Amino acid sequence: MIYVVIGFLWLSICLYVILGGADFGAGIVELFTRKKNRSKTKVLMYESIAPVWEANHMWLIIAIVILFIGFPEIYTTLSTYLHIPLVLMLIGIIARGTAFTFRHYDAVKDDWQNVYTQIFYFSSLLTPFFLGLIAAATISHSINPDAKGFLDLYIFSWLNWFGVAVGFFTIAICAYLASIFALRETADRMELSLMIRKSKQTMVFVVVTGALVFLTAYLSDIPLVMWVFSKPLGIMATVFATICLLLILRAMSRRKLLPVRALAGFQIIMILVAATYQHNPNIILFGNGQHLSLLEHVAAPKTISALGWALMLGSVFILPFLFYLMASFSKLRK
Repeated sequence: MIYVVIGFLWLSICLYVILGGADFGAGIVELFTRKKNRSKTKVLMYESIAPVWEANHMWLIIAIVILFIGFPEIYTTLSTYLHIPLVLMLIGIIARGTAFTFRHYDAVKDDWQNVYTQIFYFSSLLTPFFLGLIAAATISHSINPDAKGFLDLYIFSWLNWFGVAVGFFTIAICAYLASIFALRETADRMELSLMIRKSKQTMVFVVVTGALVFLTAYLSDIPLVMWVFSKPLGIMATVFATICLLLILRAMSRRKLLPVRALAGFQIIMILVAATYQHNPNIILFGNGQHLSLLEHVAAPKTISALGWALMLGSVFILPFLFYLMASFSKLRK
């Protein structure tokens, strides 16, 4: 049953990165759009995230619940040493959702709309940045339980060049997903050309920030290159991600956009596989050489069994209704 629980943890993280990433990316893309095109971009972004924006954080909640119940030592470690970026990320999630709601549904349209818009923009930008910092801290050996000072324990455990690079890479991934997801929401050729241009720009941003991640990993003595390229699975995942990129470019050039969302989602999964499979099930790598493992640092067998059954039964209700939600919005747009 432990593998069922780990599978659901992995699934929830993947879905949050893909769907939540596209959600955050909507604000990022709009922020970096020229003012004359922002009104068009705003509508396109709204249409693309409308089916899932309120449901996105369900996947984050599921991941947190799985860690809290099934892996309490891992949950405690994360919430202790990374409490600052975690709090900042949660503040960003709350601020972004609130600003998005008031920006679209406030009955009174006044100068506060500009305030809501700015909050929406910058919380969309900073939230995935802190998410990237947290992810980087778990594998960069920067968390050191033996450290004595406050800065070493609670600041430099996540604030370093590798973490900053992963933060920018996460922002790039979010913007890329949002621009790709918006391609099928375009109503005319001018809008489509605008979003294709945005998609290509975010592709370049992903490649540049990805290279920065490898550079900072090398300078920080993090064996990221070995993790990705030392075994066939990592090489295959990288090749598949590259093929998806080429297929997306081909689909955009031919204006056949039906498969682009699935290709982008699969591409992100391949990136996550390439970056994480080598050190799994070790989910946190400490600076003192120790680690926390999903197979070793786990709750009691009865707890895991109950959690596994709850997740399987819950998925019977959650997943079909999620697909129904997406289908309903697709029909409304038609």
